[in-house]
Formats: sequence, structure tokens, C-alpha cells
Amino acid sequence: MKIGVLALQGAFYEHRKMIEQLGAECIEIRQLSDLTSNRFDGLMLPGGESTVQGKLLAELGITEPLRNLINAGTPVLATCAGLILLAEEIEGGEKPYLGTLPVAVKRNAFGRQLGSFEYTGSVGDLKDFKMTFIRAPIITAGHSDEVQTTAVFEDKIVAVKYRNQIGLAFHPELDQDTRIHEEFLELCKSFSLNK
Repeated sequence: MKIGVLALQGAFYEHRKMIEQLGAECIEIRQLSDLTSNRFDGLMLPGGESTVQGKLLAELGITEPLRNLINAGTPVLATCAGLILLAEEIEGGEKPYLGTLPVAVKRNAFGRQLGSFEYTGSVGDLKDFKMTFIRAPIITAGHSDEVQTTAVFEDKIVAVKYRNQIGLAFHPELDQDTRIHEEFLELCKSFSLNK
């Protein structure tokens, strides 16, 4: 299985390390040719600075090809800034980037860097999952009945699944628990078999 990780900025290396630890091949996407010369079974959009990542996606001509892959069913795991890249709506009137995930998000919903924290709870069927939040967004609304809420913290939606897209406000790649990445690889395996 071949997984592409957007490697323009942010915590892409941690995702790559986790995916490789689980036995899949990981390709860093840094330019358009990385995206067009490989056939991916899944994509990962890491945390970092969504504004910087979105600007680079546009400058490098990657936005539309990436959007097309996601809309064609390629599974995607997006964390923190990656969730903002996917969102159809960003509160405050900011123009969306990929816009493939029918949700509204609010940036820095828990405050700036000092507002970073950890919380252990359920993510879908996964119990006792440690969630690390760093300048995290939240999902404020779903724009489709198909958007499933998979994790909540203090009545705030912090994880969703929509068709082939998993959007997380937290950083599973920063801890040792590989269960979310394992679930993502299962989704990628199903996609690969049905291609």
C-alpha cells in the first residue's frame, strides 16, 4: 500500500514514521509531480499552519489535483491544520482551501499555544484514546447528514468521518497509540481493492 503525506510544512514526519511502522509505504508530497507520478491508496494532511499550507498548495498547483483525488474516493486522514484544509467552511469568512469535507470549522478554538492540552476519551469505537490538542480547531457544524461525529470534548466536536475523509482536531501522530492510523490503513486497503 502506498500512502501520500503532504510534506509542505508541519508534522508530516511523525505521520510518515507511524505509517511506515505499520508496514505501508509512505511518499512525501512536496510538488505536483509527487502527486501525479504516483498512485496513492490514501492521503494524509498533517497539522501545522493551515494558512501556509494552503498558500503553498495554490502556488505549487497542487490544490485541484489533490481535491480531485479526494473527490474520487481516495481515503484521507487530516489532523488539525489538515482538517482546516479539508473544511467546506472556515468561520470568519476565510476562503476554503480544498473544501471537500462538508463541515464548518473554527480555528484556535481552545486558544493559542498555551491552550494546548491532552484528553483521553473515545474516538468512534476506540476507547481510552489520548488526544493531544495544539492550537486546535473545532467543528462547529456539519453540512451533510453523512457527516458522522466520532469524538467530542466538552460538547465540542473534535473528530468526524465523512465517506472517505477522517477529520481530527487533535494529533494522534504525536503519541504511541497507532489505532487511528490502523483504522485509516484498513480504509485505504478497502479502497485499493475496489479501485
